[in-house]
Amino acid sequence: MDWIKIIHILCVMGWMTSIFAVPRALIYWKREFARLGEFGPTGDLTVRLYRFSAGLGVIALLTGLWLGWQVWAFAPWVHVKLAMVTVLAAHYVWTGVMVVRAKRGEFRESDLFLRIFNEISVIGVIAILWVVVVKPF
Repeated sequence: MDWIKIIHILCVMGWMTSIFAVPRALIYWKREFARLGEFGPTGDLTVRLYRFSAGLGVIALLTGLWLGWQVWAFAPWVHVKLAMVTVLAAHYVWTGVMVVRAKRGEFRESDLFLRIFNEISVIGVIAILWVVVVKPF
């Protein structure tokens, strides 16, 4: 069981890296694309980071569900955490949509939007951590 927790925490950390970094990387990718007029190294790095972290997110979700079921018997706080993780996963998918569009050279979102979008994920993670640590229900 401890190994499952360790794997869960490691995968969550990796997934969070992408959740926090990719929206910011899109800002720099957009600037690079405007300068070069083509797909450059920042875009390549952004796509690779997003793809790599997708696998980590899946492993984090699976190990989290296992822990919620086997360790915490789906206590009420686990349901709240899963609901918040679902919202964060939707945020991640939306980020992926922006990455796919960026690969086609479409950068619709402003720098300000991407910065705010990035901060929303930080607030979501803080809320999830609070539920996990405090277990209010």
